[in-house]
Amino acid sequence: MAIDTDIPGGSGAVERRATTLFRLCIGIYFIGGFLNSLVGLLVPRLRLIEGLDHAQALLVQFAFHSSYLVFALPITALVVRVGYMRSIAAGLAIMGAGCLLLSASLVAFGYAAVLLALLVLAGGVTFLQIAGNIVVPVVEPARRAVSRLTLLQGFNSLGTVLASLGGATLLLDVGRTGAIDVAGHVRVVAPFLIVGGVAVVLALGFAYRRDLLHAIPPPRRVRLSGMPAVLSNPRLLAGGAAMFAYVGAEVTIGTLLVEFLAMPGILDATPVVAGQLVSLYWAGALVGRLAGARLLGRFGAPQMLLGCAIAAGVLVAVAVMLDGPVAAAALLAVGLCNAVMYPTIFALSLPDDHATAPYASMLLCMVVVGGAIIPLLTGVIADAVGLTPAFLLPGGCYGVIAVFAWWRLRPSRV
Repeated sequence: MAIDTDIPGGSGAVERRATTLFRLCIGIYFIGGFLNSLVGLLVPRLRLIEGLDHAQALLVQFAFHSSYLVFALPITALVVRVGYMRSIAAGLAIMGAGCLLLSASLVAFGYAAVLLALLVLAGGVTFLQIAGNIVVPVVEPARRAVSRLTLLQGFNSLGTVLASLGGATLLLDVGRTGAIDVAGHVRVVAPFLIVGGVAVVLALGFAYRRDLLHAIPPPRRVRLSGMPAVLSNPRLLAGGAAMFAYVGAEVTIGTLLVEFLAMPGILDATPVVAGQLVSLYWAGALVGRLAGARLLGRFGAPQMLLGCAIAAGVLVAVAVMLDGPVAAAALLAVGLCNAVMYPTIFALSLPDDHATAPYASMLLCMVVVGGAIIPLLTGVIADAVGLTPAFLLPGGCYGVIAVFAWWRLRPSRV
């Protein structure tokens, strides 16, 4: 997926462009993680403060993640037409508008408007998923493309950690009276307005430096009749199933952890304290990604992915079978196992034909709908049989990831 550094302009010029682009991408990965964590905190707010059942509250994640399936195809067509950098700038601008709409909906327009605003907001994120995940592997030397993507995912995790620590107080504390007053509304919308402002600033930065990819061949248009051949690549399809499972499991566990930790049989924590403890889940992903960026150079990506998937499945099983601090620690530790999964699955899934990269990225973006389907199904199960046994569904998702990693370990599949 990466290019060599001996293209016209010299290796030094290529290195400078790659470094500048990497620094810009730090911003979009950071606010992406920050935003995902804030959206996840809306679910326990609706459950523990506003009294919705699991299925109703988890419609938040359904609205946010279903946009990847709805918008992926038209956005890919636009990426091919206008290029990667303009598409990233457009996505960031839409994110800014979506944050403003979500803030207004949280205060005045009701739950249906909140779900619609989340759909718009996630439409902007879809641009970044398709175009943003491609630009770094395309511009980086092949030897460090996966480690750079893993490092960027570390900044994504940093955003989730900080949002969990600060966002829990802002979104889950309704004050001594339990009433949601004007000050409470301000606390809820403030982090979304900040994210929106940062997104607009980054959009201007990507628009201004759109020349960074001038030496990179533009994505090739593929006729609609040729799309089945592009999207029937076995490696890509297998990776798509693993990505669906990974996003579904990570989003489900991260979203329901607050309620799990607040259960009397686990930690009996207040919503605010439980929300802050969830930062340990995301911190595990942060530490693991920073370490994984180095370890992936020593161990093979399939081996790392297989080991992490097996460990995550075991930890979920421990959390379901036991209770108290041991169960809490086990489920929080799953974040460490998640650390290298997204960039590793993404890199192991891409076909060798660079020109069709946007379409491969489109499919991998569409399967992020796992973050809509798995949480909602888990919520339905939780309403029927209880929250703790419902975690078996996201736990089973790690089995799918392990199978993909084992398949990629086979010499004929590499």
